[in-house]
Parts: sequence; C-alpha cells; structure tokens
Amino acid sequence: MIAAKFLATGDTSLMTLARQPELLLIAQLLAYAIVFAFMYSLVAARTGQFWNPLRWQWPTSWPAFLLGGAVLYIGLAGLGELLPIPKHLPIDRFFANSREATLMSIFAVTFAPLMEELFFRGFLYPVLARRLGIWASILLTSAAFGILHGAQLKYSWAVLIIFLVGVVLTSVRAITRSLAASFLMHVGYNGTLSVLMYRITDGFRHLEKLNQ
Repeated sequence: MIAAKFLATGDTSLMTLARQPELLLIAQLLAYAIVFAFMYSLVAARTGQFWNPLRWQWPTSWPAFLLGGAVLYIGLAGLGELLPIPKHLPIDRFFANSREATLMSIFAVTFAPLMEELFFRGFLYPVLARRLGIWASILLTSAAFGILHGAQLKYSWAVLIIFLVGVVLTSVRAITRSLAASFLMHVGYNGTLSVLMYRITDGFRHLEKLNQ
C-alpha cells in the first residue's frame, strides 16, 4: 500500500488505496510469496525436499475430489441458508464490478486454495498431529482456517461454514495422506461457488443479483 501511495496520482490516502480490491489481491499475493518462502526454506533445510515431505501425491481418482468439493459446497450452502448470516459482508467489496469479480474468482481457484492447503494441511496439520493426535489437530487446524477468513465474513456465522469446510479438507488430508487430494477438493468447493456466481449474475454483468 505504501508503494502504491508513491505511485498513485493525486492526493490519494492510504485508506482509500487499502479499499481497492486489486491492490488487496496484490498484497495477498506478496504475503503468499513470503509465507511460501518461509515454508520452503524450513522444510527444505530439514529434509532436502519440499513437495514430497508435504505429501503432495496426486490421486489417481482426482476428478472425484473435485466433485467432492462441489458436493461439499452444495451441502454447506443449504446449512448457510438456516444460519443468521448478514446479507452484506466485507468480502462483497471484491465483487463490486465485473473486472474485480473475475480477478477474485480466478484467485479463488488458483493461489488461494494452493497456499491455504500448503500452509494449513501441508505445514501446520502434520506438526499438530504428531504432538496432539489426529482428531485434536483436525479441529485446531480447522479453527485456525476459519479464523483466517473471519474478517472477510464479519466474524458471523459464516465462519462456522468455513470451519466445517476445514474439518472436511483436513480429514481428507488425514485419511488419504495426500495434500493434493485436499487441494483438489478445495478447488472444487471454490470453483463451484465461482461458477454459480458467474451464472447467477449473467457472466458477472449483473452483480446486484447476488444481493437479491
């Protein structure tokens, strides 16, 4: 944001820049790069590798995990209808226009699931599992996953939905012993949401339909 302040024309405040979704996504990508560098250096220093120690084994039945993510979204969307979730959430600002909605959707099925799975299910979960056991580590990892999304969701009941998503994803990681499996399921979940939003809004041309 400070760099953008120097590059911005006119007297644009930092607070104004901080509300621009494109800049927030760039900042998120930079944060991901820092986290990835930290994880890579730590894992590689201990093992001499990175992907194998994190259990990045691509499952042979990979379409089933994508489909599982879609089914998970549909099931939890039904639960969300029963919860008192506010109609307007902070994350809505990423869907103010077609360009921002497209960028956010691409981000949601690429960098976001990759980095969240690497950190929560690849990096954090195994450490907790060795110290606390499988079930406690699933709950703690899922709670941390939900809290990460809390600010975007105004710490509403929607965080419970994300927590349950975390429970399923971490359970998949524990049962299959494959981080790629939970990644695919995460992509299926986010991808289903993005596709439905795209269809409901006629290709992100009528975003006002999201609030109807």
